[in-house]
Amino acid sequence: MGNSGSSSDNPRYSAAARAFTPKGLEDLRSLHASLAAQSGTNGQYVSPAVFKAYIGIDGPFGDRIFDLVSQKRKDQRLTYEDLVIAKGTYEKGTKQEIEEFIYEIIDVSDDGIVGRSDLEVVLTSMFNNLFHEDGYELKQIEAYIDAANLTSDSMSFEDFQKWCAHVPAIRKYLGSLLKPSDSGTQIPKFLIPDNIDRDQILLTKEYAWHIGGALSHHDLEEWKLLYHSGVHGQSFNTFLGHMIKAPTVLVIKDKEGCIYGGYASQPWERHPDFYGDMKSFIFQLYPKAAIFRPTGANHNIQWCAVGFSSESIPNGIGFGGKINHLGLFISANFDQGHTFECTTFGSPSLSKTTRIYPETIECWGVVPAAGDDRPEVLKGTVLNRFKEDRHMLNMVGLANSSE
Repeated sequence: MGNSGSSSDNPRYSAAARAFTPKGLEDLRSLHASLAAQSGTNGQYVSPAVFKAYIGIDGPFGDRIFDLVSQKRKDQRLTYEDLVIAKGTYEKGTKQEIEEFIYEIIDVSDDGIVGRSDLEVVLTSMFNNLFHEDGYELKQIEAYIDAANLTSDSMSFEDFQKWCAHVPAIRKYLGSLLKPSDSGTQIPKFLIPDNIDRDQILLTKEYAWHIGGALSHHDLEEWKLLYHSGVHGQSFNTFLGHMIKAPTVLVIKDKEGCIYGGYASQPWERHPDFYGDMKSFIFQLYPKAAIFRPTGANHNIQWCAVGFSSESIPNGIGFGGKINHLGLFISANFDQGHTFECTTFGSPSLSKTTRIYPETIECWGVVPAAGDDRPEVLKGTVLNRFKEDRHMLNMVGLANSSE
């Protein structure tokens, strides 16, 4: 085996190597040579310690990754062929092959069953690596595990795939394990006015990372705090007065202690009907952490009504569902609202009860990255934007047959 580039008798290596360009194989050879040099093995193999330092993961989870990448030989050696085979599957395989590989990785105990204890090990290691905080509280770990809605103490492969859809940040992280330790882990920089005490802020780095899993790279540069009910008062007009022509992240903590909200891809502006596009989504942060994207069942994405006197147009802001039965709604007084099961996002009630009483409301503006002409994103009629969204949904087979 060793470092033989193209003359290997290993059919797995030969098949994996064909997935790379000559330049790609040369880059892998250079990477292996560099890591092997750090391992002090005369360029023959990479040691577990150096490999785990490269990916930034130590402990049982790091051991599990090394074991799989080195083909479970248990010889504590990662060869060049091992690296090509692992990356060929993990980065060049089909979606199914990649997720099967990841599913095997998170079976830390290697007993053929992904149990809650495996998930706790994986998530604890992941959060310690991401946020550099040892000893993550179990209740924070449980918020992500609970998103899987497990009916037993184990997670099937189908459960894992559904879980990835609701916690895309975790899927994104698990999909970048064989890259340098700072890959695939972007957390936006918070821009907070000087007159606001940071201890008042609901949004944490962990929450922002979770929400950001469903966003593109250019939406994760800077998030600016536009409105905080504890500072600006619970006023709908004040809220709207602080908004900008950009996407926003709305975060709510209610009097039950639940934290949730929504990402609005369109600005909060007065409308007599639903508007928005399929880039928006709603989410839970605590005590469960999950993201719910549009299903294509309808176009009732975003709601923002102010100054209307008709009962058929309730004043306030919200997401999804139907009038007076939204997936998430805050009344114009900002003192109450509701959250119902919602076909727009395929979401449950986001709180413990359908009737909610906000304790704190925050809204963050997603500040465009340098060179990003954000206003262009907002141009065009709502109808035209939905035509684009429907085309996208048709491509993935999610569009509803009826308008």
